[in-house]
Amino acid sequence: MQHILALDLKDDPALIAQYEAHHRAVWPEVVAHLREQGVTGMTIHRLGTRMVMVMTTDDAVFDADRYARESAAHPVIQRWEALMWTFQSPTPWTPAGQKWAAMTKIFELPES
Repeated sequence: MQHILALDLKDDPALIAQYEAHHRAVWPEVVAHLREQGVTGMTIHRLGTRMVMVMTTDDAVFDADRYARESAAHPVIQRWEALMWTFQSPTPWTPAGQKWAAMTKIFELPES
C-alpha cells in the first residue's frame, strides 16, 4: 500500500541544507526499523519548505498503531525524531500532536 504524507521544513536555507545532509546519511538503525515495520519503500520530495513522503508498505507486516508504539519505545528512533524536529514544522492543516500528515488522493489515472 502507498501512504502519501506531507510535512513542512522551517524556512531557513541553512537548516534545510542540514536536513537534506542528514537524509543523505540516514542512520542504519532508522532504516532497519522502517524495514522491520514493513516499510518496503520510501521517498521524500521537497518544494521550498513543503515535503511530501511516499511510503510503500507490506500490509501483511505494517500496522500504523504498532509502528507508532514501537517507534516511541525505540531510543535511537526517538533521538532521530528529536533531531529531525529541529528542522521540521507541521503544515497548517496537520492535526495537533502529529508531524507527517496523510494527504487525500484526489485523482488517479485510470488504466487504459
